[in-house]
Amino acid sequence: MMLDAFLARDILRAVDDGFEEQIAFTEELIRFPSLRGAEKPAQDFIAGELERRGYAVDSFAIDLDKIHDHPGFSPVDVDYSEAVNVVATHRPRVETGRSLILNGHMDVVPEGPHEMWDVSPPFTPKRVGDWLHGRGGGDMKAGIAANLFALDALRRLGLQPAARVHVQSVVEEECTGNGALACLVEGYTADAAIIPEPVNERLVRANVGVLWFEVHVAGHPVHVREAGSGANAIEAGYRVIEALKHLCEAWNAEKADHPHFADLDHPINFNVGRIEGGDWASSVPAWCKLSCRIAIYPGDDPADRARAIEAHLASALADDAFLGNRPPKVTWNGFFARGYVLDEGSEAEAALARAHGLASEAALETFVTPAYLDARVFVIYAGMPCLVYGPTSESVHGFDERVSLASIRRVTGAIALFIAEWCGLEPVEAPQQTARAGTD
Repeated sequence: MMLDAFLARDILRAVDDGFEEQIAFTEELIRFPSLRGAEKPAQDFIAGELERRGYAVDSFAIDLDKIHDHPGFSPVDVDYSEAVNVVATHRPRVETGRSLILNGHMDVVPEGPHEMWDVSPPFTPKRVGDWLHGRGGGDMKAGIAANLFALDALRRLGLQPAARVHVQSVVEEECTGNGALACLVEGYTADAAIIPEPVNERLVRANVGVLWFEVHVAGHPVHVREAGSGANAIEAGYRVIEALKHLCEAWNAEKADHPHFADLDHPINFNVGRIEGGDWASSVPAWCKLSCRIAIYPGDDPADRARAIEAHLASALADDAFLGNRPPKVTWNGFFARGYVLDEGSEAEAALARAHGLASEAALETFVTPAYLDARVFVIYAGMPCLVYGPTSESVHGFDERVSLASIRRVTGAIALFIAEWCGLEPVEAPQQTARAGTD
């Protein structure tokens, strides 16, 4: 049922009334350097805030034994004892609406050299005009706060969802997707999900899958005075990189077979994110390790594409004077994730379009992205519509990351309106029963 215009106006006004508190809360989240493996203090903070609001809160470390056989699992070799997810649950007195998951990820990517940040240190939030600066502000702590404060806005009006709602703050989104997957395996499902990633107030129609892998190159170490008799593993690594670039271009040539990505210039992107190698400046390097990322199309099986990478390297390097006899070794450690397509025409998408129109006075646009999103967990493995829709941001994963304050306000309003329509509303407090005349 579409929202009453007067109620929609009151909900947006309630978002405005709590907006300064919401941005202060977002700034507090930014102050936590919640890098991979160091998310727990931030997760403890958000759990405390959810408990303070009266929600039932479940904080749990990812259990590899529960997820490693799931088809959505990504392989890892890190300790998950401190990789904690937080899920808060609201249950209505009478469930009359449709259930919802409000998801966001607490992990952020490394910030790089602090001296290369111009506006402020990365974990020191700073407002400049319409922008809030700081690592993770856009990707995606502003979204986590928007989920929570959308619910707060309804409470400010004395209202709450008339359906079950799970508020999720997960880890591992930036590297495996295992955090959202662990929530699903723990039994947290719903009729729809929202993830307020920084996508410029648009709805993601489709995104690519992602593979992370390492290529280990062995060299032949000698003293640098005899460099010609050895084999430099770092230099050989560059030949591996060139071979993978050729594979990337071959995969991009397949885009016509994938309609959602046919119009993108370069949907499949390959990146060498880290190089390690060698032991001594005067020794020809004996080893080199390349940490790589490449995209795959929705519908692609990660295992098939992984085998294609290994076969391509074997073929492309077969005639290499050194690597032909000592081929590099590929290991899979991180994203092993499918891409997804959000089918058009769902009731959830229609409800979001109406909410966005009321909050932004504009039509909801859709787009496809050559990036990974946790929405694949909900869409592929739970059959749920997952709406990735969040604020305008700039320089995510770069220096001086920032998120638009006006955009956060509009997105929070849209989420609150969506909750009101999708879940329905009931009073926070049960109405008092009026005693009938002649009764005790």
